[in-house]
Amino acid sequence: MSYPDDLRYSKDHEWVRADGSTATIGITSFAADELGDIVFVELPEVGAALKQFAAFGVVESVKAVSDLFAPVSGTVNEVNARLQTEPELLNSDPFGEGWIARVDVADGDELKELLDADGYAKLTT
Repeated sequence: MSYPDDLRYSKDHEWVRADGSTATIGITSFAADELGDIVFVELPEVGAALKQFAAFGVVESVKAVSDLFAPVSGTVNEVNARLQTEPELLNSDPFGEGWIARVDVADGDELKELLDADGYAKLTT
């Protein structure tokens, strides 16, 4: 399995795409495949403060219920409301339309603590 090179990855299977001081967060295709068909996503509230590696939401699939863990600290400025009616986007397009939240990053140096695509690929093999 290959992973986009422009993302950073947590060991908890979340990804982050940094764009200046804003970051988009989602789960990886590996996580989506492991979970199976996703049927519900509990999104964070806009304005919520996220702490790196702390739980910020929940994904429920036909197999399991799993916490979402923030790959970076920051304040949620947008959530993907489509996931409330189309949670399967996490399965069908985890790196695109299946994004979960956008945050104003509190500390850009936290990105250095995350894995690059090669490091994440090694973690999942």
